[in-house]
Amino acid sequence: MSTDPSKYVFNHTMIRVKDPKASLHFYTDILGMKLINKLEFPSGKFTLYFLAYIDSVPEDEEEKKKLAFGMPGVLELTHNWGTEDQPDFQYANGNTEPGRGFGHIAMLVDDIEKACERFESLGVKFIKKLTDGNMKNIAFLADPDNYWVEVIPNPNHPGNAVI
Repeated sequence: MSTDPSKYVFNHTMIRVKDPKASLHFYTDILGMKLINKLEFPSGKFTLYFLAYIDSVPEDEEEKKKLAFGMPGVLELTHNWGTEDQPDFQYANGNTEPGRGFGHIAMLVDDIEKACERFESLGVKFIKKLTDGNMKNIAFLADPDNYWVEVIPNPNHPGNAVI
């Protein structure tokens, strides 16, 4: 039996979140992703939320699962029940000492300046604004759990250059 790695597809990245309401607001209302599917696991006391940039979400539960596990570029938010009620609880975001590891996820936008103006008007926390540092064409936001989200111009959109 053989398998062909050239047919493999990167499907999703999972991050743990303290408060799913805050995280879903950030990723859907602010960043514009759509919630594809929500899977609850009462025996393990956790819930999985799958989000992506898609035009529409199927009504059928099996079609939702097929979409979430069959396309590239999915973000999985994992909520361990009860963390939202613990005031001092936080996850390591990978960008602090000790043990830097995970760095960020990245989102392409059509107009970086206008996107950053919108994020600022919505009160989003910036790690790096466009005016900070030497790289003036990228920004970094912080989600509700302080994970970093890089915002870069989509090179396939007219007028945007490749970084």
